[in-house]
Amino acid sequence: MPERADPIDKRSRPATLRDVAQLAGVSIATVSKSLNGRDHVRPETRERVLRAAEKLNFAPNSLAQGLLTGRTGTVGLLTSDMEGRFSLPVMMGAEDAFGTGSTSVFLCDARGDAIREQHHIRALLGRRVDGLIVVGDKTDPRPSLGHAFPVPIVYAYAPSDDPRDISVISDNVGAGSLAAEHVLSCGRRRIAYVSGDVTYAAARDRVEGAVQTLGAAGLELLGGEALYGAWTEEWGRGAIRTLLARFPDLDAVLCGSDQIARGALDALRESGRSVPSEVAVMAHDNWVPIATQARPPLSTIDMRLELVGRRAAELLFEAINGEGRGGVHSVATKLVTRGSTALV
Repeated sequence: MPERADPIDKRSRPATLRDVAQLAGVSIATVSKSLNGRDHVRPETRERVLRAAEKLNFAPNSLAQGLLTGRTGTVGLLTSDMEGRFSLPVMMGAEDAFGTGSTSVFLCDARGDAIREQHHIRALLGRRVDGLIVVGDKTDPRPSLGHAFPVPIVYAYAPSDDPRDISVISDNVGAGSLAAEHVLSCGRRRIAYVSGDVTYAAARDRVEGAVQTLGAAGLELLGGEALYGAWTEEWGRGAIRTLLARFPDLDAVLCGSDQIARGALDALRESGRSVPSEVAVMAHDNWVPIATQARPPLSTIDMRLELVGRRAAELLFEAINGEGRGGVHSVATKLVTRGSTALV
């Protein structure tokens, strides 16, 4: 005589609310209340339902849950630069945070095109996402998408130009200050600054932070100002040659990026200056393939971009729950010391 079939064949179909109710010995309504955290369910009953759901590998129907809660458990992540060295870590941090909350992410790349961006936004809203994170391709403020949206929006890396919006950035002024504090702690006093493109807010902000910290120590940059140029090793080499011709006794160089700093190392080596015993070199960004492969490896400032993304996700969750806090939220940067600086 064949064995009696299990009334709940988990191999043939997904478990349902009815299956959980049958196993737990309660009504379907009680299962629903227990799984959704509703009141008026005794703790021991809720525990029995949860054990039954776990045993059956019960997965609630997300569409049905969305109809009940008004949410879909999805968010949109819109970027302008999928291949960007800076925007990718931001997106990774945001996705990690969403994953811990069992939220699905729709990722769209606008490629820096405003029309494409609007198309993606319409598509995401059509999917009834619960919120949007907009990741910029550089640190300069970007135009706000406005406030006529049915879901909250958080801007990451590049802040919105509307102070009422929620934006998350790395603290570039603090980064410049942290870099200057480090070379001062190394006993350096004749300090120059070689920065990148002056049209970038990050370039100006980092210099501002360094100047403030040097001023508090009774010092100023050699020549009275930073040298602005390009974000390249070539510019770093040329700027150092200029500085050495004017200030042969400089003992530290703050650089606006890791690429600039690696070019500075080349020029100092060519001039016979030892790094770090004669001249300390401090970089920005902590682009690991550049910073660690330099000779000597670069001390640098890590912008903690994954934390920027994670914080953006957290703020979006808060906004979805009606607790949004407008304004610019800064993430503190981190000093990473390597062989290009040394205490004396």
